[in-house]
Amino acid sequence: MGEPARDRRPRRPVLLLSRNDAYRYLSKFIVAEITTTIRAIPVEVKVGRREGLPSPCVANFDNIRTVARQWLDSRTGALAPSRHREAKRALGYALGWGELIDTDPRN
Repeated sequence: MGEPARDRRPRRPVLLLSRNDAYRYLSKFIVAEITTTIRAIPVEVKVGRREGLPSPCVANFDNIRTVARQWLDSRTGALAPSRHREAKRALGYALGWGELIDTDPRN
């Protein structure tokens, strides 16, 4: 997870979605916005203190975007690998891709 760099806009935490090796050479990254507005819908992944955030919130996969490297300020935490399936499922719901929604733990 990271936070956009400071400028005139307020800071907003984001969940970095690009693959780890891409951060070394890409100048733009795919992110999902993190918000304290929790609606308990399938496009959300709950995050909070365990992921380095100050309070309970969600990564909302209806709000994915590409951001430039200079907009990222610092890395505050991470989503545990055991929870990556939740992110894939939320992305599947957001994009209407049924193959990502499969809940089989072997996938």
